[in-house]
Amino acid sequence: MRRTALRVAALTLLPVMIAAPAPLAGQDLDNLKNEALEMVEARAKMVQEIVDMLFSFGELGMQEFETQRYLTGILEENGFQIELGVAGMPSAWTARWGSGSPVIALGSDVDGIPQSNQKPGVGYRDPILSMAPGHGEGHNSGQAVNIVAALAVKEIMEREGISGTLLIWPGIAEEQLGSKAYMVRDGVFDGVDVNLFTHVSNNFGISWGQSGGNALVSAMFRWTGETAHSAGSPWRGRSALDAVMLHAQAMEFKREHLQPPYRIHYVIVDGGDQPNVVPQTATIWYFFRERDYEHVMEIYDHAKQAAQGAALMTGTQIDTIMTIGSAWGRHFSKPVAEATYANIQRVGLPEWSEADLTLARAFQEEMGQEPRGLATELSDLGGPVDLSQSRGGGSDDIGDISWNMPTVTMRFPANMPGGPGHNWANGIAMATPIAHKGALAGAKVQALTLLDLFLEPDLVDEAWTYFNEVQTKDTEYTPFITADDKPAIWLNEDIMARWRPLMREYYYDPTRFDTYLEQLGIEYPTVRSRPVSEDGAREDGR
Repeated sequence: MRRTALRVAALTLLPVMIAAPAPLAGQDLDNLKNEALEMVEARAKMVQEIVDMLFSFGELGMQEFETQRYLTGILEENGFQIELGVAGMPSAWTARWGSGSPVIALGSDVDGIPQSNQKPGVGYRDPILSMAPGHGEGHNSGQAVNIVAALAVKEIMEREGISGTLLIWPGIAEEQLGSKAYMVRDGVFDGVDVNLFTHVSNNFGISWGQSGGNALVSAMFRWTGETAHSAGSPWRGRSALDAVMLHAQAMEFKREHLQPPYRIHYVIVDGGDQPNVVPQTATIWYFFRERDYEHVMEIYDHAKQAAQGAALMTGTQIDTIMTIGSAWGRHFSKPVAEATYANIQRVGLPEWSEADLTLARAFQEEMGQEPRGLATELSDLGGPVDLSQSRGGGSDDIGDISWNMPTVTMRFPANMPGGPGHNWANGIAMATPIAHKGALAGAKVQALTLLDLFLEPDLVDEAWTYFNEVQTKDTEYTPFITADDKPAIWLNEDIMARWRPLMREYYYDPTRFDTYLEQLGIEYPTVRSRPVSEDGAREDGR
């Protein structure tokens, strides 16, 4: 998608000169940046309320409707034009303000994790509702970063008459890698010059070039057989569950012959109804991960062949092979990453209180980790990863966006080091002062980077030069999804239908309580009591 470069080339053919906004003098831009920092700081209460409110919703992918209602309400009140249900996903949306170029998009994920419900500020397992969904990764914090930064910069743009457009969007169903490729395919980002993405972390961080994470295809395989009495006449049945189990076993044997970066994970989402009825239908859901498009498709194609074998062995039929979601490997813009990192250095890490450090150390002990507290030194600017040496890892569908326009992911320090990921433990800090301070710091960095992009036209041009001449020089984006694939909007519907009525009782009410901790009656921090030995060392009190 070399859209911006082509647009600029076309404009040079017009007989009328179109004046670009002149860059501000360095001192003028610096003064506006100082003002932006003050304006974001003045919205610290808004940051806290957004972080706490989304934490209390705890919504899973494709079911983020309370989150949609709340966030679009804030943005509509502040003059943004809202579009709901974009790219065929009812819980997705965009919010647009401004006019003209550049068009800068700001995105962050909003979905939670199953069974990760947890009381914030409590340094051990203690759910609000046992086994309910929750924000066990911290996706409740990123929209506060983007919205507060955008509102501060919008105020400056209105006063100073600065041209440009803000586009705020959510990452829907990121845990299923289920939305961003569809948003790209359906034109949600058409006309966007730079995409600023942000994600929760335990320190500030940003990198450029090829990331070390894996590409991915998420797919479901469904077989259909024939029911029979499992004891009276089992020979008359054809078990779809047998096909699922044979297919899973085939993929297990395949592991022996895969390169180290490969990752295969699966769950059986339908295994039949009850033991005395031969299962007529059964479904298995896979994540296939590898370094790039070609390697992922290699294992996906093998899985399709194995599915036919499982059907032949069981006398069943392949009913459906459905691509649920996908993610390209990530590649980030060098010019935008360098500008963002300079702003990270300017803002610096939050000042952690003794209460923050106490929670972090107790949490790390609980996790069997060396107590090290919270980040006190910034990480370095990251560079490209050599995929030929990569051992693989996680995936994020921001990769699909990054191969269609200049993109970066700015990680901000709103969580604690030491968690296992995708777990209740990763939600402990996410509605506490740690998250509030980290998201506020992230909003400051995001606001400064927005000003760079709006007021330094060369930065956008440099981002597209890097994109066209370096990033995509030898790589062409081919989506994993086809024109006929549709978003899996039914994902998590049954889970949220069960839990939402129970969770609603615990939604944050900022009209009555200053913080969610106060509403829940949690003393901050609440940590496990650990006895002290004679030599002064803490003993394990679990």
